[in-house]
Amino acid sequence: MRQCRGQNIPMGGSLLKKKPKALAKELGIEFLASEGWLTNFKKRNGIVFKKMCGESSSVDINVKWQNSHLDLIKKHEPRNIFNTVETGLFFKCLPEKTFTFKKEKCHGGKHNKERLTILLAVNMDSSEKKRLLLSSYENL
Repeated sequence: MRQCRGQNIPMGGSLLKKKPKALAKELGIEFLASEGWLTNFKKRNGIVFKKMCGESSSVDINVKWQNSHLDLIKKHEPRNIFNTVETGLFFKCLPEKTFTFKKEKCHGGKHNKERLTILLAVNMDSSEKKRLLLSSYENL
C-alpha cells in the first residue's frame, strides 16, 4: 500500500485484497481475503477511504531552477514581481458530503460542472492586487 500511495496510485478494496492473496499463494497457504478481513485489516492498520484532492503530488520537488530563480528576482523590486494563479469557480456545484440519519440511504446526484475560470494576480509586496480576470462561462 505504501508503494502505491508513494507513486500516487489510487487504491480500492480489490487492490488491497490482491497482494495478501498473492503472498499466501507464494507461501502455499490457503487464504480468502473477504470483506470482513478487509474491514478488520483497515481497522488494525488505521486505513481510511478518503477523497483525493489537490495537485501537490504533481509538483517536482527536485527543481533545478530554484537558485537561478532567486538570482532573477533579486534584480527587480518586490512591487514589480507578480504572482498569478488560475482557478475554477463551480458556482452551481453543491457540497459532496452531508449529514443524514444513520439508517437512511444517502444518495447524491450528478455534480453540476458549470464554472467560471478566474485569474488572480498580486505583486510580491501585496501593494498591488490586479482586478479579477474572468474567462467566458464554461459548461464542461
